[in-house]
Amino acid sequence: MIENPTSTPPISLSLGDRAAAQNSKPADVRTQAGRYYARTMPNLNVAGADLYYETDGDPAAPALLLIHAGIANLRMWDPQIAALARHHFVVRFDTRGFGQTVTKNVGFSNQADALAVLDHVGVDRATLIGCSRGGSIAIDVAVEHPERVAGLVVIGGGPSGFPEVELTDAEDALFDALDAAFEAGDWPQLARLEVELWAVGPLRSAADLDPTFIAAAQTLNLANVVHAEDAPVPQRLDPPAVDRVVDLEVPALIAVGEFDITPALAQYEYLLETVPQATGCTFRDAAHLPSVEHPEEFQRVLISWLAQNGL
Repeated sequence: MIENPTSTPPISLSLGDRAAAQNSKPADVRTQAGRYYARTMPNLNVAGADLYYETDGDPAAPALLLIHAGIANLRMWDPQIAALARHHFVVRFDTRGFGQTVTKNVGFSNQADALAVLDHVGVDRATLIGCSRGGSIAIDVAVEHPERVAGLVVIGGGPSGFPEVELTDAEDALFDALDAAFEAGDWPQLARLEVELWAVGPLRSAADLDPTFIAAAQTLNLANVVHAEDAPVPQRLDPPAVDRVVDLEVPALIAVGEFDITPALAQYEYLLETVPQATGCTFRDAAHLPSVEHPEEFQRVLISWLAQNGL
């Protein structure tokens, strides 16, 4: 087990679960190891949606697909891109209901969207890296389409079909407040409460944390406020992944923040015990977004694990 020396759970109805609508940006060009690679930032048209995605790095390098959390969008990975793209082809996209992806209120498959992005950029096989809800999507893809997955990284996420876990009183109170804000249609308040629950965690106070991190978490989630009333409907994996992860045959890094909520901690233990090639990592002084709160430490752990497993 990897321990961070320094430093999912059933997901509530997140603002990000409603679609975004913005135009794609022009590409820029960056230098890596003396070679030039164009950063692509287009949209991919799929049934009922235009998926916004970005790529960085050499398309001939081993591929990584980054899938964001339910209180964020693909911008959550910004601190990691330069380092990852030195030796990898990095692909990330805004899932439906988030960021710059445009969607209709139709049924869809998150797994199919992820594979469509990989197909579009010419990737046959990738290491999937997902945080929270993104981790659950990554697991679903891995069990349903194992031939497309070289490795799996799950941060604060769990397999679909995981049974409910009893919440603490503090967690219960925060979920009740989230429900009240949602029923009232108070989207800014809902976004703030989601940051309090997930990014800060029930056992910590925002006043005691790095204000830069709190601002980043709020920015990532508040960007979804304007999309709050959009409602695409994700199809559930059948059968769910919870009883299928035992069959995974690729290296897996299972990570969690020590101050994450009770269900996320339970899912972490389950995956660590059940996934055959799992390595565990607990990030100290972090809750649900360790890659945002401690980007350098997360980057160190991830790059080391990728190298150790030849990914």
